[in-house]
Amino acid sequence: MKTLLLIEDDKLLGQGLISSFESNGYQCLWVQEAHNVPKHWFKADLVILDRQLSDGDSLKHLPNWLLLKALPVIILTAKVETQQKIEGLMSGAKDYVTKPFSNQELLARVASQLRPLGDSALRYANIEIQLAKRLAMLDKQAITLKPKEFQLLVLLIQNQGRVFHRDELLNKVWGYQAFPSTRTVDNHILRLRQKLPVLNIETHRGVGYRLNEAL
Repeated sequence: MKTLLLIEDDKLLGQGLISSFESNGYQCLWVQEAHNVPKHWFKADLVILDRQLSDGDSLKHLPNWLLLKALPVIILTAKVETQQKIEGLMSGAKDYVTKPFSNQELLARVASQLRPLGDSALRYANIEIQLAKRLAMLDKQAITLKPKEFQLLVLLIQNQGRVFHRDELLNKVWGYQAFPSTRTVDNHILRLRQKLPVLNIETHRGVGYRLNEAL
C-alpha cells in the first residue's frame, strides 16, 4: 500500500482529501504546518503540497525536503498565475494542480506519478543505472549516491556531449530557488568523479560541464 503525505492547513479540505485517498486504497499522513513535515517525509511515497501554509509559502522549504528523500510532489494550490506554476515546478515539484480541482483528476495524477517506471536502465561504460530502483552500479556493485548526485548523473548520461552551464544544472536538478551558489554544482561533480572515476566529465572553464563518451 502506497503512503501519501498531505501538507495542507485547511482542515475541511484536508479531511475531504484524506477520506478520498483512503477510500481509494492509499495510506495517508496529514501535516498542517511546515515544521512538522521532516519527521513524516521519509514515510511517504508521494506528497501533495499546499503552497499557502500558516508560516508562508511552502516552496521555501521544498528543496530542502527533497534533499531528505527524493519524492514525487504534486502542488495543490490557489496560486494560478503562470509564473507561480513555473516557480513550483522549478522548485522540484512533478505536477501542479490549481484549486478548485476535481477529486478524480487529482487521484489520476497521483496514480500517474506512482506508476512504476519498469526496468528501464541507462548504461555508460561499466556504469549501469536502474531508474525505477534509483540504483547506480559500477562493475555490478552498488554505488552509494545522494539524491542530487543521482539526479545529476542521470541528467549527464542522458545528454552525453552537451555542455551544461552551471546555472542550468542548478535549475534542472535543484530548482532555481534552492541554492544561490554554483559551487553546489562543482562539489557534486567532484563527488561523482571520485565515486565513478570512469565518467569522462569535461570542465568548460567559466561555463560548466560536459559528459563526453566513455573512453
